[in-house]
Amino acid sequence: MPGSAGHHLATLALGANRGKVRETLGRALRRLAPLSPLPPLCSSLWITTPVDCPPGSPPFVNAVMQLRLPRPADPRALLDHCLETEGALGRRRGPGRNRARPIDIDLIAFDDLRSTSDTLTLPHPRAHRRYFVLAPLCEIAPDLVLAGSGRTVRQWLSLVPVDPGARRIPGPFMRAVREDSPRG
Repeated sequence: MPGSAGHHLATLALGANRGKVRETLGRALRRLAPLSPLPPLCSSLWITTPVDCPPGSPPFVNAVMQLRLPRPADPRALLDHCLETEGALGRRRGPGRNRARPIDIDLIAFDDLRSTSDTLTLPHPRAHRRYFVLAPLCEIAPDLVLAGSGRTVRQWLSLVPVDPGARRIPGPFMRAVREDSPRG
């Protein structure tokens, strides 16, 4: 369901395939969660096959989370926060498309907003074709309709090829991250 009168609903996809990926994903979650006055809704972690990456790229660990952001909120400001979080967690942008990275955070949807600009396209232009986004998103929001698509996440998932290398790590992302966190 899109955001209520008091909140915007923002859907984020997270992935990593370099370094201590679960730890990094947990750190990303802990940086993003405080943006929402309500606890974020998080998928399980998924191990997936790299798509359009250089040969020999390691598998990704992916997850999806939804935040309820207080109104007014700006999707561009949220995207900027995601990019700042990537940088703080070791992501360095540069030449080379889809190379291994410690973190990738994509803004998939923001309410029912449709937007195309040089800096932000909503919904994410390839989300509906990506198993590694749709499978975890289907766990938490199977009936979400990506703006302008006329199809639910569940319907899109039924149309994309299954990733034969994908496997779900049972339990919600937040719990999986806590269980992998160092104990002190």
